[in-house]
Amino acid sequence: MDPAFIIGLVIAFGSLYAMIALEGAHVEALLLPAPMVLVFGATIAVGLAGTTLRDAIRAFTAVPRAFTGKTPDPRATIDRLVDLAETARRDGLLALEQEASDTDDAFLANALQNIADGTDGDELRLLLEEEIGAFERAGAQSARLFKTLGGYAPTVGIIGTVVSLTHVLEKLDSPETIGPSIATAFVATLWGLLSANFIWLPLGDRLQRLTVLGAEQMTLVMEGALAIQSGSQPRVLGERLRAIVPGLTPVEPA
Repeated sequence: MDPAFIIGLVIAFGSLYAMIALEGAHVEALLLPAPMVLVFGATIAVGLAGTTLRDAIRAFTAVPRAFTGKTPDPRATIDRLVDLAETARRDGLLALEQEASDTDDAFLANALQNIADGTDGDELRLLLEEEIGAFERAGAQSARLFKTLGGYAPTVGIIGTVVSLTHVLEKLDSPETIGPSIATAFVATLWGLLSANFIWLPLGDRLQRLTVLGAEQMTLVMEGALAIQSGSQPRVLGERLRAIVPGLTPVEPA
């Protein structure tokens, strides 16, 4: 699991708490139910209104992936593909059927099973590319929804502040309550900005990045599987795949 998202949120909210403490304020002054209900409830509602229920459900079910999602390890993937190439050269392509049942990677398992079944190379590439495309579209849609919520939240917060200030103006005959009431009114704006920049936008960016990394991993697997099917020599395959990944250089010959 890559902890960047959790670390970022902890530091962000920790910085906010530190500022509140250093200024001698109280966190309880910000934890007001009314503005929080409006900001979170209305933001999610208008976000839902702008998409489909299926897309919204898919997006929110993807939230745990932002916390627990693993970043792919290209080196381990390449080593695995080289081992599979050696198995295919030694035992034949039919041996990949057993490898498909032993792997936890559903995409790799699908590719290996199709190779063992004798699927044509062009058809296999088309099949795998469509699967990668579907993965990218689903991930992009989930990320887009949370970025949309990040756009709505500040405006919803301002709406809450305007509503509260309207209520304040109704009580101008009680000067002693004006100060606290105005302070309370601006809590809605705070939560709008806070939720957008501390929750929704980072969440959308995180899901988008995980989608890009996942698609790159799948592309690496696809190229490796197709090369195995065509009978590529394992060492050459390893060098070719390392050349594809930024930051990895082909292994120098001994």
